[in-house]
Amino acid sequence: MDGILLNTKPLNLTFKVSAASTSEAYANTPEDLHFVQCGVSVQELSLALKKRGRSIKTSGASNGQTVAGSMSTGTHGAAIDYGSITEFVVALHIIVSPTRHIWLERASYPVASDVLVNRLGAERVADDALFNAALVSFGAFGFIHGIMVETEPQFLYEAHRERLPFDEKIHKMMQRLDFTNSPLPHGSERPFHFQIVLNPYDLKGGAYVTTMYKRAFTSNYISPLSALGGVVPGDDAPAFIGGLVGAIPDLIPIAVNALVAASYKPYSNVWGTHAEIFTNTDTHGRVLSSGIGIDPKDSIRVTKILFELNADAPFSGIFSYRWVGGSTATLGFTKFKPTCLVELDGELSDRSIEFCKQFWAMLDAAGINYTFHWGKVLELNQHSIRKMYGQNNINAWLDARKTLMQDPASMRAFTNDLMVDWGLDGIAAGERTA
Repeated sequence: MDGILLNTKPLNLTFKVSAASTSEAYANTPEDLHFVQCGVSVQELSLALKKRGRSIKTSGASNGQTVAGSMSTGTHGAAIDYGSITEFVVALHIIVSPTRHIWLERASYPVASDVLVNRLGAERVADDALFNAALVSFGAFGFIHGIMVETEPQFLYEAHRERLPFDEKIHKMMQRLDFTNSPLPHGSERPFHFQIVLNPYDLKGGAYVTTMYKRAFTSNYISPLSALGGVVPGDDAPAFIGGLVGAIPDLIPIAVNALVAASYKPYSNVWGTHAEIFTNTDTHGRVLSSGIGIDPKDSIRVTKILFELNADAPFSGIFSYRWVGGSTATLGFTKFKPTCLVELDGELSDRSIEFCKQFWAMLDAAGINYTFHWGKVLELNQHSIRKMYGQNNINAWLDARKTLMQDPASMRAFTNDLMVDWGLDGIAAGERTA
């Protein structure tokens, strides 16, 4: 192995921010702010905030990952009008060299006072472009020691999962997020969270549609663990799809149908806090998970491509869709406003990987614009990454990295082979790959 692996789990401090540590120009109140070290998991943060009567604004479905790691790959949930974890990060404490560390925040959104920055002994950097580039940087901008997040008062989700015909009503919601006169539990009310799972081998039974409505907090509810017997509404396909490992090709439809029926059941009117709905999900078996971000208007076209490919080469898994607000991060893969995430979850095998590769090739042939989820199975090179994000965004990201890190030796220490393959390893002016 070339390089070292750092265990950040011991860096697990999390604390509320005092008025003295908050900038007088901060738009909200110190009660909204919370500081976490890089080893704190999303679930640990959720539980710490719950004790304060606070909550994070959104998260992905599996929250054992760290806040720093999930932010750095743009991990998302299914909050259709909010965005990914990056959207509630408001400041970063980054070690950029052996002798220098910085406190980075937006100039347009001041957060920390000099008291906090000086206590850390950090150099203050206030710049919107630099901050937006550092949000999704997959470890390339130095060692992220701490993160300031913006929270909100505790709230509840009212969650439902039902099976509905995969028809024009569903298509309208998928393509336009138009819920007018919808068949959802609350009709035309716009849900906070919206997700669809398609089992390609049981479409006649309908799509699995998960909706969550944001409600004011009250202590008068039954926790989802009690209501559902240990299964929580936030669990997604990787939590159970590993049971398909080793499925014989001819038996894939039978195996998928049996597993989905046993593990992904409908429910109604289940309530819980964010920490209770979205827990530290465990995966079982060898799981492949790949995701792409697309413009919602292309969602049905993409679905038809998946069905066409699946008819020739059955995928041992399911297809799921989540919608999320666009990202402010320079290389945030949820770049569409909003973004539809199309995820392929199945057994980890050469057959599944080949299915993904054929799917991506068919998207390219159809001229459909898409991005890859940074934290899942993907296939990128210098050309495709520039096609997805545009040369201007790539240049802005490279320039921000050089500006913040400054020291070429430190930049090399935080460069790996994958970044070289992607042309994101620029060290100095003139070394950028166009």
